[in-house]
Amino acid sequence: MEFVQSNIWLILLAVVSGFMLIMPNLGATLRGIKEVGVVEATQLINHRDAVVVDVREDKEWATGHIPNAKHIPLGQLSSRFKELEKFKGKPVVIGCRSGHRSASACSVLKKNGFNEVYNLKGGIIAWEQANMPVEK
Repeated sequence: MEFVQSNIWLILLAVVSGFMLIMPNLGATLRGIKEVGVVEATQLINHRDAVVVDVREDKEWATGHIPNAKHIPLGQLSSRFKELEKFKGKPVVIGCRSGHRSASACSVLKKNGFNEVYNLKGGIIAWEQANMPVEK
């Protein structure tokens, strides 16, 4: 008990740090956003004709992107939403650099009637680390 009393700030810091690490994933789960890894995303693309939407900025897109992906930066998603409406009946995989912006994009699409939206877990970083093809 003496240890806890004399190190309460360190213990609180550890608890808050742990909470901050799991919060992004927990938040996505609570909002009903499904995450898929690279293998699952590839299966959706190959077997179910999933559409890939990359929500990174132009400079990021130019460094390399998933083949045949649609490029709509997150900031433009609301104004360019009509470009995606024809894909409402298909699975849609959303990607960004690491998976955080794409989670926001998933929420926007779900609110607009897309039933099958998936966040690419780890984003393009995970895609490249799995040695998957990239277009420039």
